[in-house]
Amino acid sequence: QVHLVESGGGSVQPGGSLRLSCAASRNIFSFYAMGWYRQAPGKQRELVAAITSAGSTNYRDSVKGRFTISRDNAKNTVYLQMNSLNPEDTAVYYCNADQFPIYYWGQGTQVTVSS
Repeated sequence: QVHLVESGGGSVQPGGSLRLSCAASRNIFSFYAMGWYRQAPGKQRELVAAITSAGSTNYRDSVKGRFTISRDNAKNTVYLQMNSLNPEDTAVYYCNADQFPIYYWGQGTQVTVSS
C-alpha cells in the first residue's frame, strides 16, 4: 500500500509553466514505474509521462519537448515540469505508482490553462 499526494496545480496563462509534485508515503524505488496521467472533462484518462525505476522515461507525443518527468528517490517524490502550457493541457493530473498488477493513484490536482 502507498499513499500518493499531488501538489502544484493551479491556473496559468498560455505559455506559462507549472511544476507538479507527487509525494509518496513509502520508497518509490520499489515500484516498476511512476507516472503522471491526466483527465479532461468528458475524456478518458491518458498517460502524460512515466519514469521507470531505472530512470527511463516516455512521454505522450503532445507533451514531448515541453514536459519533463523526474524523480527524487531520497524524497520519495516524482515531479512533472510543464512548460509552454496551452489550453489543451487543462485537466486533472493524477500521479500513478505501477506495481503490476496493482496500480496506485493520487487524488489529483487541477491544472487550468486559459487567458
